[in-house]
Amino acid sequence: MTHIQPAFDGTEFAAAAPSIARRKIDDYEAWVTEVRPVFEEIARTGQPFLCWKVAKDNDLPDPPDRDHDWGRFVAALHREGLIRFDSFGLTRDKSAVRRWRGTAAARRDDAA
Repeated sequence: MTHIQPAFDGTEFAAAAPSIARRKIDDYEAWVTEVRPVFEEIARTGQPFLCWKVAKDNDLPDPPDRDHDWGRFVAALHREGLIRFDSFGLTRDKSAVRRWRGTAAARRDDAA
C-alpha cells in the first residue's frame, strides 16, 4: 500500500507506508512465557546475539514496560546462567548495547 502526500504545488509523491507497531503484551509473566523459548534456543547455539535483533528477527512482542522489562528479562537469564556477556554491539541508531552469548551450561541444557 502506498501513501500519497500531495505537495503544495499539486504534485503527488509516493511515501513509504508507516511502520507497523509491534504488538505489546500487558502482563509481564505472559510476555516472558512467550519470548523466553526464543532466547533459550538462541543461547543453545552459543552464537553471540543482540536482544533487539532477536526480538526484531523473531517478531517478538514488546513487554509492558518497554524501557525496563527487556533489561529485567536479560538480567534474569544472566543470573540463571543461561547467557553471559560477550562484547558490545550497536542498535539501529548506533547506540552501544551488550552482546550476549549462551553459556556452556545452556548448550548442555544445564542452566538453572
